Amino acid sequence: MAADLNLEWICSLPRSWTYGITRGGRVFFINEEAKSTTWLHPVTGEAVVTGHRRQSADLPTGWEEAYTFEGARYYI
Repeated sequence: MAADLNLEWICSLPRSWTYGITRGGRVFFINEEAKSTTWLHPVTGEAVVTGHRRQSADLPTGWEEAYTFEGARYYI
């Protein structure tokens, strides 16, 4: 299950972790020590819902673009 981004999520990051936000508004987490990134919060294992599930103007009526917790795009 995904959760909304809030101050508690940011404060609960382990010491070697920070976060970034893509141009599309998706939050990702950065492990500075391991030099790796993930879409999943390092403590809870959940993705952060940030409004990145927007309907694209190029999609047919009734279709919308979404992402799995791992960051893979799919259409519904």
